[in-house]
Amino acid sequence: MGTKPPQDDFQSDDAAAMPGLDVGRLGDLLGFHLRMAHVAIYRDFSETMAELALTQKQLAVMELIAGNPGASQIDLAHTLGTDRATMMALVNRLTARDLIERRPSSADRRRQELHLTKAGSAMLTRARKLIDIHEQRFIALFSPDEMDALLVALKRIYAER
Repeated sequence: MGTKPPQDDFQSDDAAAMPGLDVGRLGDLLGFHLRMAHVAIYRDFSETMAELALTQKQLAVMELIAGNPGASQIDLAHTLGTDRATMMALVNRLTARDLIERRPSSADRRRQELHLTKAGSAMLTRARKLIDIHEQRFIALFSPDEMDALLVALKRIYAER
């Protein structure tokens, strides 16, 4: 699986998160490094989006609705790999903030379609500008070829599940 990074390099890169701890076997685990990368990206995202008070999941829901007007909560839950209850809570929070709205489907009265409101579209425009800044901080760590390879590798991991 490639060469393993020296343990000292790992510790110095993450000294703030784990001062002085020997990560032992964790340093060899893909899942551990994916988790640590996720934590770094999550923290930066949270700080970047604090002024808009949007979470990663809320933003993902808004992006999916923007790209798929009329999608249902179930459609979104399947796409994001989350359960219906979690999706309902996300949709409820976004609805309460007047960022999205539910509309009855003209094709199936049991189905509710989700749409961005005007306020939601405006919020998404603001959020996208902040996300571009956030993303650039991490993309800048890689050459274009490395970034392409990283995305291909990550997609391979979740496409298998």
